[in-house]
Amino acid sequence: MKITFLGTGTSQGVPVIGCNCEVCQSLDFRDKRLRTSLHLEKDGKSIVIDTGPDFRMQMLREDVSRLDAVVFTHEHKDHTAGLDDIRPFNFSQQTDIPLFGTPQVLNQIKTEFSYVFAKNKYPGVPRVLINEIGNLPFEVLGIPFIPIQVMHHKLPVLGFRIDDFTYITDANYIAPEEIEKIKGTKTLVINALQIQPHISHFTLDEALSFIKKIEPETAYLTHVSHRMGMHQRVQQGLPDNVNLAYDGLTIHP
Repeated sequence: MKITFLGTGTSQGVPVIGCNCEVCQSLDFRDKRLRTSLHLEKDGKSIVIDTGPDFRMQMLREDVSRLDAVVFTHEHKDHTAGLDDIRPFNFSQQTDIPLFGTPQVLNQIKTEFSYVFAKNKYPGVPRVLINEIGNLPFEVLGIPFIPIQVMHHKLPVLGFRIDDFTYITDANYIAPEEIEKIKGTKTLVINALQIQPHISHFTLDEALSFIKKIEPETAYLTHVSHRMGMHQRVQQGLPDNVNLAYDGLTIHP
């Protein structure tokens, strides 16, 4: 399995428009963060988790030439807004792209991209196959996914476990029964927005506390805002098995 971090930033990305802080002005490429998304390659399949507003740029940057499916964590725009840009894959592969999401997520997508589901479609609109998922394990083209429900303030969001790899973004609470699904994970990705308390995301300390509870071999922090601080400085203060993820980082869990 190969994992590429397509984006590791928060909903505004980094740099933030109009901000003059040291992070937003940084020349370190690791401080340039597009909206959070992940590319998973396994058993010859190419799967993207979340198509945010930067989806097109992310596909071009990572030279992704094939897309077999999209899996959504939740319906917020920074995780869905780039869906229209699956069209080149429709054309090159001559196939519809399967979408996997909860009924709530898929209903939002049907509203936001109503033209995709119109009775009389305009030529060239994205072609998709809808697949509803919930709290039970499911398969994406033969690859087993275990959904993990987390809370993003009051909004249910899904994380996913694939083999010994677990990916969780946009969370500030995980129930004990959901934590049980994560235990034994060797590689954990968890959101850590900033240092200060936040209403809907784990802080750095909260994320580190959760990592300590799970005890993975390696952990990565994602969905990072400019308020977290400079990448190099933050990384120096992390435990040996914890890394601040950055855009374009590739791992083989």
